[in-house]
Amino acid sequence: MAQQQGACKAATNRTRSEVKVANVLIPIPNRDFDPTEVAVSWSVLRRLGHSVVFATPDGRMGRADDLMLTGQGLDLWGFIPGLRRFTAVGRLMRANAPARAAYAAMEQDAAFKAPLAWRDVRRGNFDGLLLPGGHRARGMREYLESEILQKLVSEFFVAGLPVAAICHGVLLAARSRTADGRHSVLFGRRTTALTWALERKGWTAGRIFRFWDPNYYRTYDDGPGKPTGYMSVQQEVTRALARPEDFLDVPADAPDYSRKTGGMVRDTWDDDRAAFVVRDGSYVSARWPGDAHTFARRVAEVLAERCSR
Repeated sequence: MAQQQGACKAATNRTRSEVKVANVLIPIPNRDFDPTEVAVSWSVLRRLGHSVVFATPDGRMGRADDLMLTGQGLDLWGFIPGLRRFTAVGRLMRANAPARAAYAAMEQDAAFKAPLAWRDVRRGNFDGLLLPGGHRARGMREYLESEILQKLVSEFFVAGLPVAAICHGVLLAARSRTADGRHSVLFGRRTTALTWALERKGWTAGRIFRFWDPNYYRTYDDGPGKPTGYMSVQQEVTRALARPEDFLDVPADAPDYSRKTGGMVRDTWDDDRAAFVVRDGSYVSARWPGDAHTFARRVAEVLAERCSR
């Protein structure tokens, strides 16, 4: 697939007036990315007129974490082939109906079907970068540990281009280094990411309902001699920042605090009460799939500002 050039190409909208649209790159692993964070971001950006290009390790079409897509395997009986299709807890924890619909539509998108290979991506062909997450270790570690992607993330930050990261995607950004290699590209910035409170809730539920695979919700074990949560997303990201207080979570006095932090309510296209998104200049971050609509709309705002210059 040929890469489109960046620099916010001109397009004509339905009213026949000329508008500027951005070309956004979304790198994903071959498998196990979060369906909501990818598909809702894609859907919102496309709805707002922007172009989206995907990239995978080898240029083959990616596949989301089936458990998060279907909910099958997240119940106590999930290891039994004949029963796993019956979901209870899995129905609550999987991607919701709008996200599943967005994923089904994305699967038919030409750019999703024919992604670039990570090694073939050139930063100069894009106006922005969006880093989704996912927690299942078997597929996500290749993405989070990729030196190719870390170098690419650094190039976007150095160029001053919009970068957005949600959930474990923030971890990829935190592991990417400044041009001199001394710090994370997030050093000196404010960010959020998957909080330990949310990660711990998922991990606790997983140890009960998916007891045969108790660490399904933890991408990395804490390791011997380390405190619980040491290798959580929040803790690793915080260690990469200039100050611990640069990691932001929902303030205790925020409106709709329970809705934002409970881990059960998700935002929608026209209701952002459950969401918590942080913007620091051209960098946007969010915590989990429940923030995805608001996150993508905030990214679109940053892109629109860039394209209007």
